[in-house]
Amino acid sequence: MGREESGSWVTIGTFARLCRLSAKALRRYDELGLLPPALVDPVSGYRYYAEGQVETARLVAWLRRIGMPLNRIKEVLALGDPGAAAASIRAYWARVEAETAARRDLAVFLADHLSAREAVGPVGTLGTLGIRYAARSVRGAARERNQDAAYAGARLLAVADGFGAGGAGASAAAIDALKPVALGAAGAAGLLNVLEDAAERAVRAVRDAVAGSGADGEPDGSGTTLTAMVWNGAQLGLVHIGDSRAHLLRDGGLFRITHDHSAVQSMIDDGSLTEAEASSHPQRALLLRALVGGDDDGSAVPTPDVRLQAPDARLRTPDVRLQEVRPGDRYLLCSDGLSAAVGGAETARVLAGADGPGTAVRELVALAVAAGGQDDVSCVVADVVSL
Repeated sequence: MGREESGSWVTIGTFARLCRLSAKALRRYDELGLLPPALVDPVSGYRYYAEGQVETARLVAWLRRIGMPLNRIKEVLALGDPGAAAASIRAYWARVEAETAARRDLAVFLADHLSAREAVGPVGTLGTLGIRYAARSVRGAARERNQDAAYAGARLLAVADGFGAGGAGASAAAIDALKPVALGAAGAAGLLNVLEDAAERAVRAVRDAVAGSGADGEPDGSGTTLTAMVWNGAQLGLVHIGDSRAHLLRDGGLFRITHDHSAVQSMIDDGSLTEAEASSHPQRALLLRALVGGDDDGSAVPTPDVRLQAPDARLRTPDVRLQEVRPGDRYLLCSDGLSAAVGGAETARVLAGADGPGTAVRELVALAVAAGGQDDVSCVVADVVSL
């Protein structure tokens, strides 16, 4: 088979020209099992491809152009069904857009922060701000124990929603890990460093807390969501993973400032599900990212009742960002026991009308309990005030 072409087979050089991929890339994709040749000459080792593989190869090239990792491309190709492959590509791109938006917000914040420093000089001040806060957590009617944890203090606001056999320990450990770190928050750059440190400590704390929580002494996939805000006297920094949420009430409008790491949110992002449909979807509690136990390589395997779908190391890393604050802002952090039971309009009404954080958390928890209260309910409310 020394000819350039033989029947329906083409050499790697011809195939590379047809599909607009380099021969080097084709050899790499063969090694990974992503795009194996149709035939390999047993004597010469030459690779030959079927002309019918051109369409698949071109798809690989386009997916690489949008930045899709090779392992994800392999998953798309393995689906076989064009509709399922299209849905997977939409979900991937929705995630890219969400992550890009978070990076864009951080870039804008840092640029604005540096511009403000240039305008006022190194000795300029932002005025004196403070926060007033309250927290409340109650066990759901369908739960044997409360696996949520909520905390509000002068430097830290946090809500965590545990799951699995070790869920209660995981949620408590995640918040406890943040408390000493929050004390070191100072300045915008300092706060960013604190957030990164806090995220890493939370990951390690949860891993240690749920070690051996399974029946055989191995990690069982137990873990927790975490939504926390660190206060440095002028700014709030956010640490977030899972589907607990943070909201901001500002100028009469209620805004969600976190993005759920959940299966239904990914479907909303790619347009295959509406917000209204998500509330009753059978996978509404399924998480794509959370803090879980297991080794750094993500070897923990969840049991059937655990909420996490894909526990690898990458998916255990929380998002971090800075939040610009104004006097009069009111923040709400809550577990899904509240957000799933109480609608946005009712939440906004309570937050706008409550005379303080303590009143707000009591009324919100009461509404969730009155709505059925099957799940644990936790919330933290904090007001930014001028001192």
